[in-house]
Amino acid sequence: MAENSDKNFRVTNNNAVDMHVGKRVRLRRTLLGMSQEQLGASLNITFQQVQKYERGANRISASRLWDIAQIVDVPISYFFDDMSDDVMKSSPRRISRGSEHSVDEEAVRDPMARRETLELVRTYYSIEKPKVRKRIAEMVKSIAVTINEKR
Repeated sequence: MAENSDKNFRVTNNNAVDMHVGKRVRLRRTLLGMSQEQLGASLNITFQQVQKYERGANRISASRLWDIAQIVDVPISYFFDDMSDDVMKSSPRRISRGSEHSVDEEAVRDPMARRETLELVRTYYSIEKPKVRKRIAEMVKSIAVTINEKR
């Protein structure tokens, strides 16, 4: 029974994912020179509630996270950036299943699911001239072939 109770604690209290999101809220807030009081006032909550969010003691609802993102001028994804594998493994769903490894890890390893890939594709398509894009694609393919042949 103690093991199950420990698992429930990690799901609902100070969960690593909630703590990570809270740290990112604090990082962005402090980079902007904004106090907890100012953020709280913008959200119509107390600074103590902001403190709890930032420590990960209280979870941030989706609508509240949306509001925070708007106030501190970042996309929602900002709060999940730089999340370590260990933190990802601490999602409530994974803890409640008691599973350290799942199919989702494969998706993270999938190059098409990586932020790096999305940024590369967005940047690639920001090049307005199709001929230039095509030349860049050919160059990247050539480099990949050369590197892979040397392995």
